[in-house]
Amino acid sequence: MLLVPTYAAASRIEGVGLFAAAPIRKGTLIWRFEPGFDRIIPQDEFERLPEVARAFVDRYGYVTPQIPGGWVVSLDNTRFINHSPTPNTDNTTPETYAARDIAKDEEITCDYGEFCESFELS
Repeated sequence: MLLVPTYAAASRIEGVGLFAAAPIRKGTLIWRFEPGFDRIIPQDEFERLPEVARAFVDRYGYVTPQIPGGWVVSLDNTRFINHSPTPNTDNTTPETYAARDIAKDEEITCDYGEFCESFELS
């Protein structure tokens, strides 16, 4: 669940990105997994989904040892956070924190490799 004001818009990185709607100070908690709001889809349930739904989960979800049980899928626009080799967030714990001050209208980025073991830059 996002805990700071954001909006989705066109990204210079790829497609749609997530942007800060207000300044975010370094160390601010930006996102946390919230049961009942965010979802974990067990692998066996994922495999039974129709192909279109599996493609959505594969694109916008991820499997991480930080939040065990299956594919993590966020209900909000967290799915639009793009990868950056120099991210402005820290995802080395199950929560997402601002790694530095993030300006209003700046794209919020993360290093997918910090939480997704299967991430490979293509």
